Amino acid sequence: MITIRIISALFILTGLIMMFTCFFLTRKNNNLPKKSLAGHNFCFLIPARYESSVIEGLLISIKNQSVEVNMSDVYVIVESLKDETVNICKKYNATVFLRKKLNLQRKGYALDEAIKYILNTKSYDAYFIFDADNILDKNYLKNMIPVFDKGYDLASGYRNCKNGNESVVAASSALTFSLVNTVFNSIKNKKTKNITFSGTGFYIRGEIIDELKGYPFNSLTEDYELSSFATLNNLTTYYNTKSVFYDEQPVKYKDTINQRIRWIKGYFDVRKKYSKKIIKSISKDGNNNGSKIDEGLGIIPYIFIIIGIVLWYLSLTVLTIYNFVFSNGLWRNLFLEFLILSLIIYLALFIMSLVIVILEGKKINLTTKSKIKVLFYNPVFMISYIPCAIKALVKKDVKWVRVEHSKTNIN
Repeated sequence: MITIRIISALFILTGLIMMFTCFFLTRKNNNLPKKSLAGHNFCFLIPARYESSVIEGLLISIKNQSVEVNMSDVYVIVESLKDETVNICKKYNATVFLRKKLNLQRKGYALDEAIKYILNTKSYDAYFIFDADNILDKNYLKNMIPVFDKGYDLASGYRNCKNGNESVVAASSALTFSLVNTVFNSIKNKKTKNITFSGTGFYIRGEIIDELKGYPFNSLTEDYELSSFATLNNLTTYYNTKSVFYDEQPVKYKDTINQRIRWIKGYFDVRKKYSKKIIKSISKDGNNNGSKIDEGLGIIPYIFIIIGIVLWYLSLTVLTIYNFVFSNGLWRNLFLEFLILSLIIYLALFIMSLVIVILEGKKINLTTKSKIKVLFYNPVFMISYIPCAIKALVKKDVKWVRVEHSKTNIN
């Protein structure tokens, strides 16, 4: 068991060394737009398979933008004309696109099919992508236009929570995106590194879509695949906190389990496809090397640290049981060590959650009561990523599972 503890300590130390090395290697990055852009002919793409319970809220928020939107440029992607979503779209003069390749059941495939159809007759300056359950702040587009005009290839808005006060599970799920955006993406913004896209609420410049002749990102996590593609090809990205949109989070714990298994499986599938290419593309005079080193390493340091902690727990558990069975008084000290280590990890995750809530301040759509609840629950929610990861890596066939949406407004 001493050997396991030594191995455990080595894993944790290796992870920490990787983190600090990556930090120093990626301090400098200069991936900024080379030219400004003109033209504001925008397209809105919304995959909406049987989303009649929520689509109206999004269409109203698009129609009520402070910058006028031509509703015929809003494409709602459906799979059946019998879907009530179609009638709601007609009410707001949105364009309905009926999918034909129903054997391809992922968001990326739906977007690819719709974009290829659009490219046959039209060309847009930018393509905005949203989920049917999103709701836009009235100034979302107004605040995004200056970013587009500067020449950024892709930009994401600020993802707020639509229903975080409905359950502590939804609130914790919302904090996951706050961690990605408020902590990681904000830092990447300052260092001009490529951001990580999560979910929707972003645009892609039309010229890129024209070159791709569609939307070839169809993994389980097409948003992360897009992020990797942008890094590999030195595309410029921006995280725009002024362009706010709201997203509905799963209320039930079971739904978050299925969702996170898909995310983790998709993450590793994308890394298999892009990591080696990204690392090979690092050059001496590259202006995006910081992003590529960052993306090439990914979450490997955290995996090392987590494996080290799990091994330490494993040795503690075995030693405690062994000494208890053989009536050795040492088991009490070992059990105490187990409890202290658990408390330290919980407090560390509690502090991390507290920092996120403080950084988000009044921006995040959570009541004071919900914020207090999520501070105590979120550490448990974060730890549950470990069994999700194990299941994702063991399970061969992970499929997209639909989460029912119902919130038509912001609570």
